[in-house]
Amino acid sequence: MQISAVRDALADAARGVVLPAGIGALTCTGYVPDAVVAPCFFVGDVELNYDRAMGRALDELLFTCRVLAGRQDDRASQRIIDALLSGAGPASLKARFVAARGAPGEMALGGLADDVHLQRVQGYRWYEHAGATYVGAELVVKVIGDGRT
Repeated sequence: MQISAVRDALADAARGVVLPAGIGALTCTGYVPDAVVAPCFFVGDVELNYDRAMGRALDELLFTCRVLAGRQDDRASQRIIDALLSGAGPASLKARFVAARGAPGEMALGGLADDVHLQRVQGYRWYEHAGATYVGAELVVKVIGDGRT
C-alpha cells in the first residue's frame, strides 16, 4: 500500500459527511494542516505493522486522525463533534468509513486496500493547533492491504 494515497483516500471518505444546516462543509486533508479551517478532519500519525501475512501479503496501517471544531460556542462546537462521532447519520464519520469499505468482494478505499475500519475514538478534549484552541477528538483507523504494492 502507498501511504500517501491511503491518507488522501481517508480524507476523501471523511469529506462525504453532511453537517447540520448552517455549519458548512467539513474541511478534510490527508495531512496535518498548518492552519485549521474548522470544522476540520485530518490524518495525522501513522503506525505500520509489516508482514501480517507471509510473503509480504498483508501490512496493517493504524492512522490517528483528528477532528476539530471551533470554539465560538462551546456547546455548539461539541455538538458538531458529537455528530461527527455518532455511529450513524449524515454527519457520521463511522458511516463514511463503512461506505469506504466497498461492497462485499470489493477492495476498500477505491481499490487501495483490502479493508478499512474506524476502530475507536479517543481523546475527546480541547486541542491546541497552530496557536488556537479547538474542541476535538482522535479517531484510530485501521487499514489493511497488500504489502507488496
